[in-house]
Amino acid sequence: MAKIGARVKLKNRTIAIMLIIIFLGFGLVFARLFWLQVVQAEDLQSRAVEQQLKDSTVSAKRGSIYDKNGNVLAQSVTVWDVVLAPAEFRDASDEKRRKVADGLASILGLNSDEIFNDSHDDESYYVLLKKKVDADVRDELLKFIDKIYEEDDISGVIQLQETYKRYYTHDNFAGDVLGFVGNDNQGLSGIEVQYDEELKGNAGRVVIAKDAYNNPLPYQFEQKVEATDGYNLVLTIDENIQAVMEKYVRETIKEFKVANRGCAIMMNVKTGAILGFACEESFNPNEPFKVHSAAKLKEIEALPEDKQDAAYSKALQEQWRNKGVNDTYVPGSVFKMITASAVLSENKVDINKKAFQCDGSWVPYEGASAIPCWDYSGHGSQTIGEALCNSCNPAFMQMGTMLGREKFYDYFVAFGFAEETGIDLPGESSSIFFQEEGQPAGMGLMDLAVASFGQNFKITPIQMVTACSAIANGGKLMKPFVVSQITDNNGNVVKYTEPTVKRQVISKNVASQICSMLETNAKSGGATNGYVAGYRIGGKTGTSQKIVDEDGKLTSDYIASFCGIAPCEDPEIALLCYFDTPDPEINYYGSAVAGPCFRNIMTEVLPYLGIEKVYSDEEISLLDTTVGTYDNTDVEAAKKAVEKDGLKAEVVGKGKVVLAQNPAAYSTIPKGGTVVLYTDTESQKQKVKVPDFRNCSVSDVNYLAAQNNLNVCIVGSSIGEAQTYAKSQNILPNTEVAPYTVITVVFNQDNSIM
Repeated sequence: MAKIGARVKLKNRTIAIMLIIIFLGFGLVFARLFWLQVVQAEDLQSRAVEQQLKDSTVSAKRGSIYDKNGNVLAQSVTVWDVVLAPAEFRDASDEKRRKVADGLASILGLNSDEIFNDSHDDESYYVLLKKKVDADVRDELLKFIDKIYEEDDISGVIQLQETYKRYYTHDNFAGDVLGFVGNDNQGLSGIEVQYDEELKGNAGRVVIAKDAYNNPLPYQFEQKVEATDGYNLVLTIDENIQAVMEKYVRETIKEFKVANRGCAIMMNVKTGAILGFACEESFNPNEPFKVHSAAKLKEIEALPEDKQDAAYSKALQEQWRNKGVNDTYVPGSVFKMITASAVLSENKVDINKKAFQCDGSWVPYEGASAIPCWDYSGHGSQTIGEALCNSCNPAFMQMGTMLGREKFYDYFVAFGFAEETGIDLPGESSSIFFQEEGQPAGMGLMDLAVASFGQNFKITPIQMVTACSAIANGGKLMKPFVVSQITDNNGNVVKYTEPTVKRQVISKNVASQICSMLETNAKSGGATNGYVAGYRIGGKTGTSQKIVDEDGKLTSDYIASFCGIAPCEDPEIALLCYFDTPDPEINYYGSAVAGPCFRNIMTEVLPYLGIEKVYSDEEISLLDTTVGTYDNTDVEAAKKAVEKDGLKAEVVGKGKVVLAQNPAAYSTIPKGGTVVLYTDTESQKQKVKVPDFRNCSVSDVNYLAAQNNLNVCIVGSSIGEAQTYAKSQNILPNTEVAPYTVITVVFNQDNSIM
């Protein structure tokens, strides 16, 4: 019995041990299964899919950018990424691999040895050789692919993957507005980054199943998710207006050797739409990583080699900055239109009353130093309109005193200078105003005095032209914008930008009074360099001192600007021209530097916009006319035809038939000018010398022209009483020309006017 009991116990112990072992074994299995199938299920599934499927991205086509008239400014064109698939070589010999490497290196301009080494990575299906090759390179590659297949039975080794490259229609055009994209087609600057989400679209995918040897399975195992192309943008920018503005801004920078770039901004005053935004010297959006300025490149090359990279990087950052939005500047006297608007709005002065006295300087408060006027002899007693036309600093300091610090700041805020305009361009800066503690609006009494004539604080150019537009449109502060519509590829409008009125800043009556003053200023005051015959132009010049430089040091550099509107009877556009640090050895006054740029732009843009000319009687008497065709005509008949055209005829020679004429047919010539009718060959050899008209008054130019038997066409001089002088002439002095040749003489206002 004892033995049986021992065997039973041993049996039971064995069973128990076996059960424990089974329980532990299966427990571990179940635990492992739970770990793999539940805890790690998602990760393992993902890894399995990666092993079984080949997933490639299908690039989305970035949306195009158009000007307001539908002209393409930026678009994405098809290019190809070149990919090497080493796994497709399989058991290919080194000789074949070398042949492929040499051929690819020759076509793509790459290193053959590097490609040869890459070809031995038999586990890889993707080695990127070169991104975004154009169609001509693709065609060469296709020929090479056919060649190695026919000669060496090599296929699938070279793959061309379709993608897109950003292309801008014009080089060196509207770079600050358009911006540019990076190698991955992501927006990095300008509109491209501001509207990146709308432009970029959504990438697609191609998924292909693979066998155990990593080879693609037949086509039925392929799944494709199509890419969604990006939306298109329609800008408010007019390509033609933009080209005109860029041309004259560049010319001004070159003529006056402007050290720190310049810009011009044109706005539709009724909507806030930006018609042109020219910032020069900028960058080429097709080559954004190249420094555009030749002068800057010379400076960099002159530096030690270890400092050149940093200098080049800094130059790139500078040229990428949109000077009209990203930078602030001291506005100077263009701001006087704001001060005048505030004084009239607060009923501080009668518009017809001579309320301001200028003796050449003014002491803003007891104990302060006198602040001079630009005209040290003084302007005497003036109305507010006369003070604006004289750009009289003492008068505007008196206006600041009338307003007081709190009211002055209230209008500073109302006109939008204390906040960003909200324009749809990236990196808009805020203004820099006084921050003295314990004073209303952070202003001391001296701050108020100098701020009244636009000095010692900083705003952005876009803020200034927006404020000017508020005066032009009857007092409404508009939100500026550069994108008018967002559309899909079928032309459907996804989003439309509605003009936004922020607030009524001043009354229509006050706005009308300021517009009238600005018009008088352009006709006969300090802004006559912006005058365009036949159009009611209004404008104000600005010459502001840059108090401190980037390092906080005092500087004697200046900013020259001109801000104006047209046509004054019903303003449609406002334009600000602004130049940072013109060469003082040439000229730095706003009237001389920025005024002619404003005039030249308006001369071309106003007719383009369909704004009709309306001439005064005095302007009509000075208009140019077109010369008719008088040669091969009887002398007497030709003389009558000349007189009928409002011109004088001078017959040279003894013949009875006109053989030639000067000026030539269809030339423009001032009314009352002279046409020479040549009646023999010998008389056509006569010549006269062109005198030097530069720095002469209008009357002196006309006298010299008459004395030397020449016709003159006067450009840029208003018919008012402001002092003007001849700046340039299209034919150099002492040049011999035929009698009564038309010499174009460009006039500017006396350059000492601020």
